[in-house]
Amino acid sequence: MKIKHILVATDFSNEAYNALYYATQIFATTPCTIHIVHAYNDIVISAKNTILPGHKEMEKLQASSTENLTKTVHKIVLDTGNELHKFNTISSKGTLSSVISKTIDSHDIDLIVLGNKGKTGAKELFMGSNTIKIANTITKCPILAIPKEITFNPIEEIAFVTDYKKGCTKATLSMLLNIAAITAASIAVLHINEEEIKNPKQVSNQKLLDKCLLNTPHSYDEIWNYADKANVIQDFIAERKINMLAMSYHRRKFFERFLHEPVIMDLSIYATIPFLILPVND
Repeated sequence: MKIKHILVATDFSNEAYNALYYATQIFATTPCTIHIVHAYNDIVISAKNTILPGHKEMEKLQASSTENLTKTVHKIVLDTGNELHKFNTISSKGTLSSVISKTIDSHDIDLIVLGNKGKTGAKELFMGSNTIKIANTITKCPILAIPKEITFNPIEEIAFVTDYKKGCTKATLSMLLNIAAITAASIAVLHINEEEIKNPKQVSNQKLLDKCLLNTPHSYDEIWNYADKANVIQDFIAERKINMLAMSYHRRKFFERFLHEPVIMDLSIYATIPFLILPVND
């Protein structure tokens, strides 16, 4: 697949702008349209209760959204000056997840890019609460989460963490393979074993993965210490100087078990590299 349409969500924060800038750098050689999306809500939480703004207030919200989107486009054009990129702005009333969902369908979006605002909880440190909400809602489009205000570094090696149970087909891996091809990056496959021996389905999926990676520089690593998988991944990322982490996302199983591990609360390294979430299309 060719990447033609990228959606970047913004709340006009520094983190959101950094995610937009990061996306323009990763896809610097790719002709594409980048849709900058801002969702403004028609519900306001006051000190006493939930209220609906009047007509004039809604007009102000919409005008402010449109104005800030225009400023964002001017800034990114000035900062990047890439003639391969076209920018389209979308200002819409509603929740971020509902606006993104509508935009995916109406603009044939290939990738969603989000900026993370990590909090102190385990999940929020790992991805940011907005990313978690979007990942739980949007199940048909890859999501690239850019943590905080990290400096762009060329993508040289991408870690793909898999249990070989699903997510090893070209349909699922297409965005990962595209990013690897665009950036000339290699893919480091990390398998963390839950059982001592792979079952026939896992063996079959590993062979599928072999075929998918045939034209991409890659390596395989097997890790047996499953009880400590979060630390294993952290060490792997640090030792290999990984520039991006990727996982397939199916029915919240492996992914959710990974997120719920208490040890993740102590892992700040996940807040230092982009995280690619691949919806399973097996």
